[in-house]
Amino acid sequence: MALYEMRKFVAPEFIFGVGARHRVGFYARNMMARRVLVVCDAGVIAAGWLRELEEDLAAAEIESVVFQDLSPNPKDFEVMAGAALYSREHCDVIIALGGGSVIDCAKAIGVVHTNGCSVLAFEGVDQIEMPGPPLICIPTTAGTSADISQFCIIVNSEEHYKMAIISKTVVPDVALVDPETTRSMDPYLSACTGMDALTHAIEAYVSTASSPIVDVHALAAIRLIMGNLDAAVTAPGDLPARENMMLASLQAGLAFSNASLGAVHALAHSAGGFLDLPHGECNALLLEHVVRFNLPAAPERYRQIAEAMGVDTRGMEAKTIAGRITQSITDLRQRVGIHDGLGARGVRSADLSELAQHAIRDACVVTNPRRVSRADVEVIYGDAL
Repeated sequence: MALYEMRKFVAPEFIFGVGARHRVGFYARNMMARRVLVVCDAGVIAAGWLRELEEDLAAAEIESVVFQDLSPNPKDFEVMAGAALYSREHCDVIIALGGGSVIDCAKAIGVVHTNGCSVLAFEGVDQIEMPGPPLICIPTTAGTSADISQFCIIVNSEEHYKMAIISKTVVPDVALVDPETTRSMDPYLSACTGMDALTHAIEAYVSTASSPIVDVHALAAIRLIMGNLDAAVTAPGDLPARENMMLASLQAGLAFSNASLGAVHALAHSAGGFLDLPHGECNALLLEHVVRFNLPAAPERYRQIAEAMGVDTRGMEAKTIAGRITQSITDLRQRVGIHDGLGARGVRSADLSELAQHAIRDACVVTNPRRVSRADVEVIYGDAL
């Protein structure tokens, strides 16, 4: 009998390190780009990152068109508008400059263009027939890892939930992962994206599709986050902390992109789409409750997570470990400024049934280590209020 289950591992080419963003002209030229669509948002523009990018492209004699009409949780109709602009302007390459929302929107724009249909048709796993045009990503947040992942999250605006699009066709061609870009993040965004990365690492490690290759990245990410998130939030100019958080995001991304996720993300997608809440914030508020629910199904995996978080588990029973992990998560969340629960953000008890309806259909729930029923989802939401 084989020692390990057969698993695939997919990752784009990436450059990690301060200054990586300035390689954009080199890669765009290699892709034979003449006119690129730059997808970004107002925050990226205000921080000056778009100006730098345009200068780098101009130096490489590459024209650019900017699409910035997207919201923090990108909507299906925004994707369709971006795809229309890409076609109208006769672009040939897409560059995503921003956080997870920007990158997800750019991914979706590309596959809508090549497949000629609504973005809603791609929901689920492996529903995209044709890959999009060449895509270069320059992330400006440390958490989502959209720049290296097989995931794309877009809001279904009619039904008010975030749909998960999972396909290797949305893996970017190149990611230029430059920690310096994250210095423009405000403390709360740093906190939310950092908790998002922690959730990625934990869910990938306990996923039913985990593997030894994934495990290495997941545990490394947890150690980096526990050692650096506080500093990244309280001292925004601390470049070593920023570098370590960007590295943690990258490691967590390599893990979850290949092992998928779990119930935290399934519930967060539903709640975030329903009330237009920040994704990392939703994950932060749900993580401890899902860990408590899941731990009986994977006690040894959670023991190793606890150790990566700095908890000495020697002599502890599973119930005690569960308490120490969830307390560590709660303490970290509150230290970095994410307080209260979903109720304080507008989720009502009367909403739980509708939220559960979408969460239980989310593709991320498939690889959760413990089978989740609709009733379970409602209980977890209730605990997180």
